[in-house]
Amino acid sequence: MSVSSEQKRRQGGLAETIRTMAGALIIALVIRTLLFQAFTIPSGSMEATLLVGDYLFVSTYAYGYTHYALPLSPPLFSGRIFGSQPKRGDVVVFRLPWDDSVDYIKRVIGLPGDRIEMIDGRLHINGTAVKRERVEDYVDTDDGYPIRVRRWRETLPNGVSYETLDRVENSEYDNTAPYIVPAGHFFMMGDNRDNSNDSRVPPARGGVGYVPFENILGRAEIIFFSIGDGASAWQLWRWPWSLRWRRLLTVVR
Repeated sequence: MSVSSEQKRRQGGLAETIRTMAGALIIALVIRTLLFQAFTIPSGSMEATLLVGDYLFVSTYAYGYTHYALPLSPPLFSGRIFGSQPKRGDVVVFRLPWDDSVDYIKRVIGLPGDRIEMIDGRLHINGTAVKRERVEDYVDTDDGYPIRVRRWRETLPNGVSYETLDRVENSEYDNTAPYIVPAGHFFMMGDNRDNSNDSRVPPARGGVGYVPFENILGRAEIIFFSIGDGASAWQLWRWPWSLRWRRLLTVVR
């Protein structure tokens, strides 16, 4: 084979490699933008529904598309395309209204126009107490020794049911003034009620406040990976005893 033929062969192989990598990158960007994004849980605000070290797939198509779904979030358009309103009880990822570089994950509790209030630690929606029943205590072992935490099963007016934790009696946000959710906004709460910086806390105090529809990225769908004991996903040698095997591929509810 001549030198020029060898060079052409190598150049052709390099070009094919570049085309393959570019195609893979485009497919990955399309999936990320139009279908799913991966997120990890950094805090315990949604415990025990979601745990620190859970890795989730979030459907970006669930409520239509906002510019926040695009890589680097360029403000190419405002509002939503193919918008569909979240349902009460959905677990959603959204951009913090006053700092859109930060992602939060909470549960949708209040819809536009709703009146939300906490009375003696019990959630009220539009003047009616949300049904709840006491269930078996949650055992928290994050600090190295077991702590029993009161747990309730809450059922929203649309039938969505989930569990909440009640760590502190008479905590600061167990009794609140009514919140009236503005048009085009949603009221978010964490399931770990006494350890959640959510819509009960105004932005002036570093809280979430009301979340504009445009800021919602998508709905949490499935836990595809979960690791505890303070381990990181890249620490393969810790997987045998740190992976939460029972949480893998579980649906978020």
